[in-house]
Amino acid sequence: MKRFAAVVSYDGTDFFGFQNQPDMRTVQGVFEEALERIHKFSISSQGAGRTDTGVHGYGQVIAFDSNLDRLSASTMKDALNANLPSDVYVRRVHEVSENFSPRFAARKRIYHYYILNSSEPDIFRRRFVWWFPYPLDIASMRRAGDHLLGEHDFAAFRTGKDDRNPVRTVSAVRIIKVSPHLILIRVEGISFLKRMVRNIVGTLVKVGTGGVSEESVAEFLSTRDRSSLPGTAPPQGLVFYKVVFDEFET
Repeated sequence: MKRFAAVVSYDGTDFFGFQNQPDMRTVQGVFEEALERIHKFSISSQGAGRTDTGVHGYGQVIAFDSNLDRLSASTMKDALNANLPSDVYVRRVHEVSENFSPRFAARKRIYHYYILNSSEPDIFRRRFVWWFPYPLDIASMRRAGDHLLGEHDFAAFRTGKDDRNPVRTVSAVRIIKVSPHLILIRVEGISFLKRMVRNIVGTLVKVGTGGVSEESVAEFLSTRDRSSLPGTAPPQGLVFYKVVFDEFET
């Protein structure tokens, strides 16, 4: 018996998130369908993180067991891609130890959020960016992001049902102007609450418009009240970009 970890990219537009849901098209669902076609029986998988409806993946990691000992990691990659739909692609496959868990072995998770900050939309990128046509003060957004660094109770930045401990550690918030009209917000940490990154982005954008002050970000943390936040960024600009492990390089 072998255990593999696949590094998977996907366009999340036509998926109801990553995790299996009855009668819904999910990334995990189509991945396990591909595994079943390869192995001729049902195989469960474990992902490094969940993504919501419409959120994309570039470095999602999915682990699974295989009784096909003759297959190398490279051959398994080819077999998966031959059986996956066109909006999912396995970038690489690693053979890992039998107890490897992508959820618990992750040392860091990195999310990218893309904002098209222009007066006109780009219809060819509309599935992958948040078109925001109003001026943004990036310097102010960067200073506001500094208030989120370190260990905090992020209860105010979670949305929906999430009963996990709200104390999280954000190791980096970077805001980069990739091109004259494209802004990248990169958020790094060990783990995140439900919609936490989108709520962070929505808050920083509000700071960028002058709608709330830089200092209010720290105040939002202290309230632990989701209703105090100014808004949530839409899903299409978010990418689950990378997971960092000791075992292999994604």
